[in-house]
Amino acid sequence: MMRRDRLLLVVTLGAVFTADFYFILLPKLRPRQQGPGEHCLCPLSRGPNLTLGGYSAATWFEGLDDSTEGLSKLGRLFAHPLYNIHTPELGAEEKLLQPEDLMGYYRRKVSRWERHMKLYSEAAAAVNVTVPEHQVSFDPEASWLKFHLGINRYALYSRDDPAVTRLLRDMQATAVISADYTQDEKALKGSCDCTQVVKPSGHHLKLALKLQNFGKAMFKPMRQQRDQETPDDFFYFVDFQRHNAEIAAFHLDRILDFRRVPPVVGRLVNVTGDILLTTHNEDLKSVFFTSPANNTCFFAKCLYVCKTEYAVCGSPDLLEGSMSAYLPGLSIAPRISIPNPWIRSYSFTGREEWEVNPFYCDNIKQLYPYNSGNRLLNIIDMAIFDFLIGNMDRHHYEIFTKFGDEGFLLHFDNARGFGKHSRDEISILAPLSQCCIIKRSTWLRLRLLSQDRYRLSDVMRESLGGDTLRPVLAEPHLQALDRRLQRVLKSVHRCVRRLGEAQVITTDFIDTANTPGPVKPVAAPDNKT
Repeated sequence: MMRRDRLLLVVTLGAVFTADFYFILLPKLRPRQQGPGEHCLCPLSRGPNLTLGGYSAATWFEGLDDSTEGLSKLGRLFAHPLYNIHTPELGAEEKLLQPEDLMGYYRRKVSRWERHMKLYSEAAAAVNVTVPEHQVSFDPEASWLKFHLGINRYALYSRDDPAVTRLLRDMQATAVISADYTQDEKALKGSCDCTQVVKPSGHHLKLALKLQNFGKAMFKPMRQQRDQETPDDFFYFVDFQRHNAEIAAFHLDRILDFRRVPPVVGRLVNVTGDILLTTHNEDLKSVFFTSPANNTCFFAKCLYVCKTEYAVCGSPDLLEGSMSAYLPGLSIAPRISIPNPWIRSYSFTGREEWEVNPFYCDNIKQLYPYNSGNRLLNIIDMAIFDFLIGNMDRHHYEIFTKFGDEGFLLHFDNARGFGKHSRDEISILAPLSQCCIIKRSTWLRLRLLSQDRYRLSDVMRESLGGDTLRPVLAEPHLQALDRRLQRVLKSVHRCVRRLGEAQVITTDFIDTANTPGPVKPVAAPDNKT
């Protein structure tokens, strides 16, 4: 047994040394060969036959030719070793919810719904109002329940979770039985005054739709054509919210292998049948009207805006939008919202400290919870994600309280992404450029997606091609992803030239075997560097 342990230790150390040689020493030598100021971002060649986790080093970037022959780019990407790193066996503490707790919680919610519907029907009958009847069924095998049960310490869903595919299909086609304002919009209702001038930030109309199997999705309607860019004079906090940005952000998050965006799919909703005739909210009913073009429209009454010019309209009843899966309720899966350390000023003239202090990250690294563990690295992941989609509106992030400080960050509310394809807002990358650290797994995947065989724009185009509302993104937005990816890589390279790769690229997983197999994550070292 001791000899086996020594052999395993030797193999592991050899793999780590090989990886460091290929990914750390060689990149430092190459710029010297190219001359000062030059740094090649071209595809990697096969080079020497080095090994890492049982694969040649070049294979990490070029894939397994024999096993992926004939696959599409997206298929090759997901067959790549970097996308087949397995998490450890999950115990009860690594899972967000236990089946018995989740089933009991939702059975109580179903009983409450049935009582509510009985009382509502009786009240309607008393005043001779006909209430449409909707067939409902609670299925313990429903895709949304399976999705909730799959949430764990590492991500919202596993790479090969069939429940996610089923959930996307269900949100796209399952009948809607109830429509209402979301809870955060209801909370805003009492603080607005329709007699006052309303600022033009009211492009956020969103609804909570309950499906026939008691699943729940957030519906964001179409507010902007795909080929429109956000006007240059718009501040980020008064920008449109785009349904296609929500869809595209989910696909990008999956391609980056973060898996921190809840599943999102496009859907054509019948404004009358799916919203007006299913809602029990009289405020929502009162904002419906028929436009001069004979289209059915509605707007947000005293939630963000009070004007019909901000209404959304069907054609005449069909309206496209995004359907985002709800996470488990806060009473069963508590989350906390935390201000982003790189929050922007939500005023016309203000500036935050990170915008004027080049040493801002040094201060952040001394503060809890950014002074150890993965939290700061996760912030940088989020900044890279936001830079790629062009989202400047990340003022808070959320985490599940059960997983404590090492829990992943939820990448919620991405509708302000993909507004401009002709401009890259480099300030979004401030956490990366100021802190000069990045997870090795993130860095490797970004480099992989810069290669022609797995080009980011191509795999995104293919992934989005499966959505009902295709094309989800206009072609210039897809091309912008490749350009922005190069800017992220250049930002990392600048840090490496200044500090050295060992200090910039932070190990967040190791391969514990000499053959292709499970790769276990490990805690990142302290960020006090």
